Amino acid sequence: MGLLRLGLIMREYNVNDKVNLGQEAVGRMKKEHISSRVTLPLTVEEYQVAQLYSVAEASKNNTGGGEGIEVLKNEPFTDYPLLGGKYSSGQYTYKIYHLASKVPAYIRVLLPKSSLEIHEEAWNAYPYCKTVISNPGYMKDNFFIMIESFHIADTGNQTNVHELPPEKLKIREIVHIDIANDPINSADYKEDEDPTKFKSEKTGRGPLVGKDWKNNVSPVMTCYKLVTCEFKWFGLQTRVESFIQKAERRLFTNFHRQVFCWTDRWYGLTMEDIRAIEDNTKEELDRQRHEGEVRGMRADE
Repeated sequence: MGLLRLGLIMREYNVNDKVNLGQEAVGRMKKEHISSRVTLPLTVEEYQVAQLYSVAEASKNNTGGGEGIEVLKNEPFTDYPLLGGKYSSGQYTYKIYHLASKVPAYIRVLLPKSSLEIHEEAWNAYPYCKTVISNPGYMKDNFFIMIESFHIADTGNQTNVHELPPEKLKIREIVHIDIANDPINSADYKEDEDPTKFKSEKTGRGPLVGKDWKNNVSPVMTCYKLVTCEFKWFGLQTRVESFIQKAERRLFTNFHRQVFCWTDRWYGLTMEDIRAIEDNTKEELDRQRHEGEVRGMRADE
């Protein structure tokens, strides 16, 4: 999801605000802690397969013509403590996102190529996952987005699943995302990815109707996503918080609408199936990235 994430951030910036790119950054944006909660009519075990399948599909839809996702590593990891040592093993991925067309042209001509390559490291110790997005070739320590995800069989009302200390808990903002009822950008809407219209043939789940659908479905689970960001870039530090928040919410909403509406594609797959799909996807991404046309969202859309 990293390519879409950065594209959405830059798209929000392009549409809403243009500033003097020659201006030096005058400070560092404070770290923001935004907790997005996405409830789905799935089991926690099903979501592990559903998410990985959907990430693979989304990657193919956004790679081509010299841009997109390059998978450098996808391998098991051990002895890497996460969430205070509660989790320490799982699957590690390292990807580079090549996203020249995902940023506005007036930024593209001013910045070196290294600034348009975003690195993503992820430690998936399911049901806990940690993802770190950075730009080591240009912005170095001046930019990162960290997403900590916890997947729990509930409706999204737990207070502190990420075990934040009191000082961080005090400034944390909670955003509940409703995949059925939240407004969708007209450019993002697809009828076959509308949870209010989709009914799974394999599971019988859906459509998701009414404001309280999450209290009337079984199974049910919630993705608790804590987004922490730090950004120091050309005087944008006072604006980036809102850009990232909008982009993350839009990304989480659209992606999880797909996850649910693609139920009949992933339902019944095993983790062995998923690893095979990931291996095939890596080969396809390498091929797509070196041929054809640019795919997916552009900054000028």
